[in-house]
Amino acid sequence: MKIPRSSGILLHPTSLPGAYGVGCLGLESRKFLDKLEQAGQRWWQILPLNPPGHGGSPYSAISAFAGNPVMVDLEDLGAWITPEELEDFRRLCAALPADRFAIDTVTAAKTVLLNSVHLRWKAADHGTREAHASFCKGEAGWLDDYSLFVAIKAEQDGLPWYEWPAEYVQRDAATLEAARTRLGGVIEQIKFAQWLFFDQWTKLRAEAAERGVKFIGDVPIFVSMDSVDAWANRHLFELDANGQAQAVAGVPPDYFSETGQRWGNPLYNWAALSEQGYAWWIARVQKVLDTVDLVRIDHFRGFAAYWRVPAEEATAMNGTWVEGPRDAFFEAIRSALGEVPFIAEDLGLITDDVFELRDRQGLPGMKVVHFAFDGTPDHPFLPHTYPENSVAYSGTHDNDTTQGWYDKLDELERHAVRSYFRQSDDTIVIGIIDSLLASRASLVVFPAQDLFELGSGARMNTPGLSEGNWDWRMTADMLGCKEVWRRLGELTRQHGR
Repeated sequence: MKIPRSSGILLHPTSLPGAYGVGCLGLESRKFLDKLEQAGQRWWQILPLNPPGHGGSPYSAISAFAGNPVMVDLEDLGAWITPEELEDFRRLCAALPADRFAIDTVTAAKTVLLNSVHLRWKAADHGTREAHASFCKGEAGWLDDYSLFVAIKAEQDGLPWYEWPAEYVQRDAATLEAARTRLGGVIEQIKFAQWLFFDQWTKLRAEAAERGVKFIGDVPIFVSMDSVDAWANRHLFELDANGQAQAVAGVPPDYFSETGQRWGNPLYNWAALSEQGYAWWIARVQKVLDTVDLVRIDHFRGFAAYWRVPAEEATAMNGTWVEGPRDAFFEAIRSALGEVPFIAEDLGLITDDVFELRDRQGLPGMKVVHFAFDGTPDHPFLPHTYPENSVAYSGTHDNDTTQGWYDKLDELERHAVRSYFRQSDDTIVIGIIDSLLASRASLVVFPAQDLFELGSGARMNTPGLSEGNWDWRMTADMLGCKEVWRRLGELTRQHGR
């Protein structure tokens, strides 16, 4: 896929403003689409839409297929929710910081409310039952296991699946059938919430298309250890008979961490995946393509070679490189789905074999300007060096904001940045945005925080830290700030995007 010269904004839906404690798929999302259209932005990049596990990370989800029901817009539920319920929820959220998503508080309260909505929907006489039944049937390949997994997990007080009783860990058929019967009501609620999420997302995507806006999604290469994917497909992962990992995923020491990152994800049994024609991965990619238009593959280098960390190691320093599936994987995806619009996240410790795999597959790589100032002349992340087949970022969800990054540089480094962009301290962030828009990169993406020149307090994620991430929210004043969106529109038009 050749990406036309264009630009977009990185903002996860949970980071939108609103009265219900978290960004949702209704009014605020439509307002954001309006701003994108007005500013000439043709892309809305999001993080994974999947339901997060502990810590709120969408990159450590409990399912690679499900959506996160916390984003369901309550006001779009019509008669299935009462004015009193909406007011009570607004009152709860009014006591929370407007610029933060109180992940645990809001998620727990919203789950209870959506369960009440389900009971009212179930008792009502309406015309949506057929659509709901069609969704449950069409998505049964992942939805049945997911709903059972979440129901059992709640019954087991949130314990990870590999600490459940042995009959659940081993997926004993009689035990699971009994659980489906015993937990039938809970399973119905879970499926209902998934139907609501994907119904609202489909409508939002259609509205985006009407405005000329497309979505960029994100697929983490690995799944969470405590996920339905690992539980229900254990033969596809390097897990022993008791569900324990002998080694886990991570990355060696790099820009983000001196000791590397021990992610703890289960590693794939690539031989088993190959034997099944990569069917699980094909289904996963197809599900993502049902929700977005362009797909960033997080940790692309893992398809060339991945960092294998012994499970007993506390850090990732003592891992080893193991060869990945390489071209065979992408050929299988292409054979099943045709040309897939992938972006290769080729950041970090990248070796020639990764670039060669990317180029053989014809995929655009990423350029992040924060990494350009190590003193290397004509560094490949300096904007004047970008090739057309690349996607340029001022920063990503894993970076500090551009203002925060600049503020933390020493004076010599700041001087180099100012000199390159020909800007002052006060104009450096907008100068970087201008320079990226002027570059040859076919697509340029800015985190929303950079449009407003926000500091480190607005950072979305700090790799290596398990708490205090994923909770930043844009305020209503930011979303409504005409000057910021006008300026972005002018710069975008000046540079032919």
